[in-house]
Amino acid sequence: MTVLIAGSHGQVGQHVTERLAESDREVRAMVRDDSQVEEMERTGATAVVADLTESVDHAVEGCDAVVFAAGSGGEDVSGVDRDGAIRLIDAAAEAGADRFVMLSSMGADDPEAGPEPLRDYLIAKAEADEYLRESPLEHTIVRPGELTNEPGTGEIRVGSYLELGSGDIPREDVAAVLVAALERDALIGETFELLSGEVPIERALERVGSS
Repeated sequence: MTVLIAGSHGQVGQHVTERLAESDREVRAMVRDDSQVEEMERTGATAVVADLTESVDHAVEGCDAVVFAAGSGGEDVSGVDRDGAIRLIDAAAEAGADRFVMLSSMGADDPEAGPEPLRDYLIAKAEADEYLRESPLEHTIVRPGELTNEPGTGEIRVGSYLELGSGDIPREDVAAVLVAALERDALIGETFELLSGEVPIERALERVGSS
């Protein structure tokens, strides 16, 4: 399996890239700038330069799966978090990729109920998620709560509707879930929310797939 990681230089994306590079998959790390190529290739991945606000066709060519871990950091939610994701979904479908794992956000199911400063971001994520659901790609949408840089615990809580603001989760654990989602056919078509918890990741994801 050849996997493209969009946002590979970001905080979650770096964890995803490192995990996948340790597996038997061929890993393609998508970066925005030539200056990031050497750093990402030290992980064992093959770097490809592409910008989500422009054509990404060359980045996804020959890939079997995509992990979308990119984000605008609030600087261009329409251009990156929505339109960039949609652009990559279209490119992946056109290139014949089978699998697409989306890093979304808690609150994207009801953006208007979210905090005012996050509302535009949540709307962008909601629209990108819906576009993915309507695409021909086999998809999984992962919606974590507040992200932290604490070491991962390997234990999570998942659900269809967790209370926004009721917890957080280390980025390392989110990355582990994104990678695990690639391997689980039972998660195809699933959307779930994610926080730190007390259940090991593999067992928690079994519950999602069987719900």
